[in-house]
Amino acid sequence: MEGKFFLGQYLIWVMLLLGQLHGCKGCIMKEREALLELKKYLMSRSRESGLDYVLPTWTNDTKSDCCQWDGIKCNRTSRRVIGLSVGDMYFKESSPLNLSLLHPFEEVRSLNLSTEGYNEFNGFFDDVEGYRSLSRLRNLQIMDLSTNYFNYSIFPFLNAATSLTTIFLTYNEMDGPFPIKGLKDLTNLELLDLRANKLKGSMQELTHLKKLKALDLSSNKLSTSMEFQELKNLINLEVLGLAQNHVDGPIPIEVFCNIKNLRELDLRGNHFVGQLPICLGRLKKLRVLDLSSNQLSGILPSSFNSLESLEYLSLLENNFADSFSLNPLTNLTKLKVFKLSSRSHTIQVKMESTWQPKFQLSIVVLRFCSLVGIPSFLVYQKKLRLVDLSSNKLSGNIPTWLLTNNPGLEVLQLQNNSFINFSMPTIVHNLQILDFSANNIGKFPDKMDHALPNLVRLNGSNNGFQGCFPTSIGEMKNISFLDLSNNNFSGKLPRSFVTGCVSLMFLKLSHNKFSGHFLPRETNFPSLDVLRMDNNLFTGKIGGGLRNSTMLRILDMSNNGLTGAIPRWLFKFSYLDYVLISNNFLEGTIPPSLLGMPFLSFLDLSGNQFSGALPLHVDSELGIYMFLQNNNFTGPIPDTLLQSVQILDLRNNKLSGSIPQFVDTESINILLLRGNNLTGSIPRELCDLRNIRLLDLSDNKLNGVIPSCLSNLSFGRLQEDTMALNIPPSFLQTSLKLELYKSTFLRSKGMILIVEDLSSAKEFFVLCTGWICQTMD
Repeated sequence: MEGKFFLGQYLIWVMLLLGQLHGCKGCIMKEREALLELKKYLMSRSRESGLDYVLPTWTNDTKSDCCQWDGIKCNRTSRRVIGLSVGDMYFKESSPLNLSLLHPFEEVRSLNLSTEGYNEFNGFFDDVEGYRSLSRLRNLQIMDLSTNYFNYSIFPFLNAATSLTTIFLTYNEMDGPFPIKGLKDLTNLELLDLRANKLKGSMQELTHLKKLKALDLSSNKLSTSMEFQELKNLINLEVLGLAQNHVDGPIPIEVFCNIKNLRELDLRGNHFVGQLPICLGRLKKLRVLDLSSNQLSGILPSSFNSLESLEYLSLLENNFADSFSLNPLTNLTKLKVFKLSSRSHTIQVKMESTWQPKFQLSIVVLRFCSLVGIPSFLVYQKKLRLVDLSSNKLSGNIPTWLLTNNPGLEVLQLQNNSFINFSMPTIVHNLQILDFSANNIGKFPDKMDHALPNLVRLNGSNNGFQGCFPTSIGEMKNISFLDLSNNNFSGKLPRSFVTGCVSLMFLKLSHNKFSGHFLPRETNFPSLDVLRMDNNLFTGKIGGGLRNSTMLRILDMSNNGLTGAIPRWLFKFSYLDYVLISNNFLEGTIPPSLLGMPFLSFLDLSGNQFSGALPLHVDSELGIYMFLQNNNFTGPIPDTLLQSVQILDLRNNKLSGSIPQFVDTESINILLLRGNNLTGSIPRELCDLRNIRLLDLSDNKLNGVIPSCLSNLSFGRLQEDTMALNIPPSFLQTSLKLELYKSTFLRSKGMILIVEDLSSAKEFFVLCTGWICQTMD
């Protein structure tokens, strides 16, 4: 969250620096040998392929100073290890940690077993000392156990480490109510982070932790405010995180309003209803208050004018309606971040034209606030770094005075309004991110490269821009994200652009009228990750302009006038994930190397003039979506083609022969063979397609009896959600979303798959209407 500096993070660094956590000339031999023994233990549990990544700097070389090893911090004078971090591992399976291996580190203060998601520690053990094992580490203050598979079984071990002040247990397997007296002896504990577990039920046992200052229970399974009623007894609590649970009902004032020392309160992402509690105004020390993504309504209480320490206030994504005055914020001199938006379309944010609050904001977000004019109080703000006025009813000229008044402004978001003009400021500004998409600006602003030379992200899509591509963009050397899609630009892409924007990583020019050859040979986009040039008028062959874009992951050239074959140099792009070249005039065969790219998961070559035989198989580990319909492929369908394929669309080609007895069919969800020249009977082996959801065999030359076992298949509703077809998360991270899938399958709501049973002269068919498929007799 922008602008937040949680006390917990502050405590971490203070404690890590405590006792001068600096390197030294060399550690003592006893601890050096213990470190190597610990490494040996970890390697014994690691995958063979990951052994080279296990603490590579921890070596037997006697000249190697173990105080300089990765993850090790030593006391400057005593040379004893006081900080130990094991880094990332690649375990064969979940494994416990033998705590006796840590006993030699008698002065260790910080122990880090957290990872980036590769470790799989699932418990502790000590065959000699049992639960008392950690009591040997009398100076241990900080334990970071994040991102493992620990459950409550480790609590008796932790409870013996009475010197602990800080515990991180995020992203583990803590499930259910807090264990009775689980950490009762940790009387020195000040910070406890239990985010992203499965906690539910009463938190009564936490009341034993009298010195606790920071507690984070975000992203758990709390569902009612009764579950944390006991938290009101933690009178020293300064930071409380309960975000992203499932708590409903009114905000429990009897809990939060009585924790007088609260400095940070995070309740975002719950289901709280009702009005903002008046008593929150009594929390004089409160610095951060996040109530976003709830269902709150009403007005901003006048008592909020007493929150004299407040620096961060987020009210995003609630149900505020009608008149909403900001006057209670007038005297909050320390306020730096203010965010407000409403799901209601009736909210009217009110402020007098003369309103001049005493704060100087660094971040202001007023989305979906029904604003018809730029809030006048922004004129008095001089230290803004981020301004978001998107999705309002603003019109007229884009307020470039925001740039003039705020030389430190980095992000300006004005999308989804009704602005009609954008004149560049006369000054040179250091703005980094600009989004003015979905407005009515018909003319692209002149001299943007002079006024905003350091732009990194620019989104001007959906504005009705006409004319040639803006040459000024070619001078913007730092731009990495550019979206000018859904406009009316025309003509060729200028040389200054394709050679000058060497930092581009994301380029989307879809749905314009650009013409000429597709990216000339001199194009220089070495860092390009996503390229979407679909729905334009590009012609000619796919030239060599992309040859040095070897990091390319998503390529969309569909719906143009491209000709020739797919260039073979494209197959050397080992990171390609999505290739969409549908509805062009490409020809030739599909080279086997195209389907051998290691990460390819989405291939659309439909609506071209490809011919020849189908490839024998696909070398995909994750399962590919392959659209080859409306081409001129001939010959039989290989029986190995369904291996590692989730969707295969071969409709309207010239395929012949019988439907094969497919092998390795576990992945296939959708198989479309309509409109070919397939002959013979329907093989009973199709009944083995256990995961099939849609099967189309119509408009062929099939005969014989339709196997009755087809009625046992899992034909069912094809939902638009991503779970229906196991849409990979990486697909959602792009702006493609489900565009292609929807355009392919969701245009018609019904599909009839018909084959005549010649032996009984009775029609038997599978009917898919509204995506509910059933066998009809």
